[in-house]
Amino acid sequence: MAYSQEDIVKEGKAFVIKDDHGERLAEITWMVPESTNEVIIANHTWVDDSLRNQGIAGMLLDRMVQEADQAGQKIKALCPYVVRRFKEEPEKFDFINYDKQ
Repeated sequence: MAYSQEDIVKEGKAFVIKDDHGERLAEITWMVPESTNEVIIANHTWVDDSLRNQGIAGMLLDRMVQEADQAGQKIKALCPYVVRRFKEEPEKFDFINYDKQ
């Protein structure tokens, strides 16, 4: 099955994709520091092996960026995937990258 942005669901501090049985197939998670609501910390990305190399992690990151931007928040990247994407595509992510303020 091909997944799209419409398959991404927000659950707490995570965006997830689930299969037809409710099992998680992919997720991106974040924390919000107690000291501020102006930044979220991207701390984990995971995609099931069956969905690797299909752009799923990128879709989840794009959704996180979209929501953070709408909320006026920046993203502090701690998750290795998000760190790598922020470095590889500064033209796409510098506007939301907390470390580029």
